[in-house]
Amino acid sequence: MAVSLVALTLISVVFLYFKYNPLEHSRKFMVRRFVNWFPMGMSYAFLYMARYNLNVSKNALGPLMNKESFGLIFGAGTIIYGLSFLINGPLVDKIGGKRGIVIATLGSSIANIAMGVVTYLLLNQRWPFDLTLTFAVLYSINMFFQSYGAVSIIKVKAYWFHVRERGIFGAIFGTLISFGVYFAFDWGQAIADASRSQVENPTPFQIAFRQIFALDGKPGDATWLVFFIPATILLIWTLLDAWLIKDTPAKAKFEDFDTHDASSGEMHHEYTMAETLKLVFKNPVLMMIAVVEFTTGVIRNGVMQWYFIFAKEVPQPGAEIFLHHWGLWLCISGIIGGFAIGYASDHLFHSRRSPPVAIAGGGIFVLAIILLATLYTSPVTVGVCAVGISLLSISIHSLMSGTAAADFGGRKLTATASGITDGFVYLGTGLQSVSLGYLTNHSWLYWPAFLIPFAVLSVYIAIKMWGHLPEATRKYLVSVEKISVERVRVVEVVSPEEKN
Repeated sequence: MAVSLVALTLISVVFLYFKYNPLEHSRKFMVRRFVNWFPMGMSYAFLYMARYNLNVSKNALGPLMNKESFGLIFGAGTIIYGLSFLINGPLVDKIGGKRGIVIATLGSSIANIAMGVVTYLLLNQRWPFDLTLTFAVLYSINMFFQSYGAVSIIKVKAYWFHVRERGIFGAIFGTLISFGVYFAFDWGQAIADASRSQVENPTPFQIAFRQIFALDGKPGDATWLVFFIPATILLIWTLLDAWLIKDTPAKAKFEDFDTHDASSGEMHHEYTMAETLKLVFKNPVLMMIAVVEFTTGVIRNGVMQWYFIFAKEVPQPGAEIFLHHWGLWLCISGIIGGFAIGYASDHLFHSRRSPPVAIAGGGIFVLAIILLATLYTSPVTVGVCAVGISLLSISIHSLMSGTAAADFGGRKLTATASGITDGFVYLGTGLQSVSLGYLTNHSWLYWPAFLIPFAVLSVYIAIKMWGHLPEATRKYLVSVEKISVERVRVVEVVSPEEKN
């Protein structure tokens, strides 16, 4: 049922992509652009599976990886993820998004294979080294390569999507994130459950899975498959990316076009890595986006990873549906939120990204307070609030890193701008991971309380940048409005003549 629902959702997303064509691109162009972003998008989704499989392995390993160790491992990886954008953002701006996504999928695959080997040795009592330190190092390597994914997909997007289309692409980007979360939590958990040494009343999937991997009759859990399977999938997408993706329309035998972002009229400039970083860090709007993304990192992962652990540790009678299908809830809610906020940005706020972000941040603030008030009294309310916060925070992330950073960074600086802002997401993620890993050992009430001030900060910054647009975008919108007015006047002049 869940797989069918996700497949139907994916079909709907593809339908909406072809339906939404405000610039009236040719059908051939739309098809080629789909062939370009779909493999990149699915690669990014499975990168998420190869990222959050750590959460699944934590629950599967039980006492071998406690909450504090998990917090330190995840925190180390996310901090490396955030800092690595100082290198790979400018690098992807030089080498292009196609090479960047290949580096991401191949590198993450190798790192996951290494984590799988360590897990195998650990469960067979052949790993004499410290678990926390080993996983922190390997997970940090994984996250270093993972960080190439987002900047690469946004780099390619910047050349293929006009600013008037980017709100919806931000929704597509959020959809891909949501699919990745579904793959990580639901598929990952299904792999972990089927890999146990003893499975009571196995489902048809579990029976087939255990036969394929010859698990029946073998002692101990095969938790290492949580790492090996995503690694194998990523290798397949690496080959498809290298074959299908083109960095620009011109490389796919179409004409390049002006996307009217911050690079309009500046495409002839060439920047060194130092100049690229300086331009991004000196841009006040990009720094405000980075601060919003920092708060998003705290909030999004603060709920996405910790509700899964909370519901395992604190029984949630009557709300088991949230835990058992956590990945599916995150997937569907993220898609709905992404398209809602993308549509609002493009159509209601004329390509301004901050107004819907401010509204979403206000919603997070309200839900976090309700979550705090009902944490131990209403499991269903807790589940609904967790899903709602995830919906809104994924929406903010898809619009800020996936769209706003590209708008204000422009095609020339897209990877660096989106990389720096996405880096702040994971600096926030690292902060919450280490903090909540420690605080929740004392009381789970610290969990929602920790999120509230970051929601307030996100709303404050979004309101400060409420009316900001890149100058090229502003000029384009003015010109479009003038054309619309002229068309109306022509109709008004011609119509009386036609009547006569």
